[in-house]
Amino acid sequence: MGGGNKIKSVAVIGAGAAGAVTAAALKAEEAFDVIRVFERRQSAGGTWIYDAAVQPNVLVRPGALPAEVDPPLEIPESLPTVTRPNQQERFSTTPIYDSLTTNVPEIAMSFSDVRFPYGPFAPHHIPRQYIENYFALHKTDSFLVLNTTVEDVLKINHPSNDGSTQWKLTLRRYDALQNVDIWWEEIFDAVILANGHYSVPTIPYVKGLEEYIKKYPGRIVHSKSYRSPSIYKSKRVVVIGNSASGTDLSRELISTAQLPVYQSKRSKTWWEGDTPPAGIEWKPVISEYLPDGRILFDDGTYLDDIDTVIYCTGYKPSYPFWNAKKNGQPLWDYRKGRLVKSYWHTFFQDFPNLGIVGLPRVLTFRSFEYQAIALARLFANRNPIPLPPIPVQQAWVSEREELTRKEHRRFHDISWDEGETHAWLQGFLNWSGLGTLTGQGRIPPPLTKEMVWAIENLKKYRPGGDDGKKDSNGQPTEAYEWIMVENRKRDVLGFI
Repeated sequence: MGGGNKIKSVAVIGAGAAGAVTAAALKAEEAFDVIRVFERRQSAGGTWIYDAAVQPNVLVRPGALPAEVDPPLEIPESLPTVTRPNQQERFSTTPIYDSLTTNVPEIAMSFSDVRFPYGPFAPHHIPRQYIENYFALHKTDSFLVLNTTVEDVLKINHPSNDGSTQWKLTLRRYDALQNVDIWWEEIFDAVILANGHYSVPTIPYVKGLEEYIKKYPGRIVHSKSYRSPSIYKSKRVVVIGNSASGTDLSRELISTAQLPVYQSKRSKTWWEGDTPPAGIEWKPVISEYLPDGRILFDDGTYLDDIDTVIYCTGYKPSYPFWNAKKNGQPLWDYRKGRLVKSYWHTFFQDFPNLGIVGLPRVLTFRSFEYQAIALARLFANRNPIPLPPIPVQQAWVSEREELTRKEHRRFHDISWDEGETHAWLQGFLNWSGLGTLTGQGRIPPPLTKEMVWAIENLKKYRPGGDDGKKDSNGQPTEAYEWIMVENRKRDVLGFI
């Protein structure tokens, strides 16, 4: 496995939930001399860090890919060195809004050795504190290298000349006292990517949208910059999308915006009823933006005098640090929407000393633990069984492409109801096995009956949509306070 027991130093990129449990799993092996967790923010917490001050006008070009809007920085010719601070937008602020709560029951989000303090759907400051505390709990906070961005990951030959490889990381830290960027390099035997994929927002291409953005500055925003409904008081608002953030924002805006709040969507989610909640009007997808401000929809209807359009259209993974040219291939295929030559959403066919934790849409944070333990065990050369041969891994990619194409879902989406999640986690259990007799190495946690029950029965969103009730002030009641349901819909994790 990438030199097996020659792996003595490991770099982890990102100190969110994935980075926290990865650091703990690596430390538990007691097999590595050096473990570093590089985090570009000033604290651990990842996407759960709350940024109160955001720039709502920072938008990506409609239809643009992360490689275009989040390109790598130009690296100084000679390192180490000091340069003027970077001014390029790096999309480092998070998408956390004031009222955000988790949408997975806390038992499934918690790592196996410590639970969230309360739930089942906790406010955003709870997971942030949980992640920070997790580093302290496992005494891995000493591994953290904060306020440091990984700007380049380059494969190099191992000095032993035995055919194995290492990774050279180019690093940049902003020194606020001197107002400069400090650059340097470090070399590691293995790298684990744990940098998440909620940084670079995506806005789909729509006819006339790019010109509309230029003509009406500030009218088009992405949910990443949304914090509170208060600034939209008496505004005419269109929300694009009806997944978790689209649902939260449209229903929250009822309290302040001019009614109705318009919600544009492509299809119906399982928690929506046949009619929209009180105060919301459903619209189909937008077909065109006109220079006079009019917004046209697919069904021929239109809206005038709209004050704000909020795109809740998600994010695309961005890996600007990956040196695709020198490493021989890109890391992500945007046309196919998947990692390039990966296996089990975690390993890489061409890079045995490279792994990724936290990518699939599945049980967060718990699934990260399975991935982290499997990678730690493999890098420590203690895995009871090897990964399958490359031809088998290649066949897995082909079969999964065909399966997800037929089922009209993304390559890295793992469903729950057909047993796919169970099979995926079982794979990590097989590769990880037990720790040593003397206690080195974590063990993949059980998928307990209590957890399965919570996943299948506790819902943040009310199935069937709003019941039309109003409170004592005549305002629409919340339609998404968590409840227990008995008749669940297909793919219980479809809201992630």
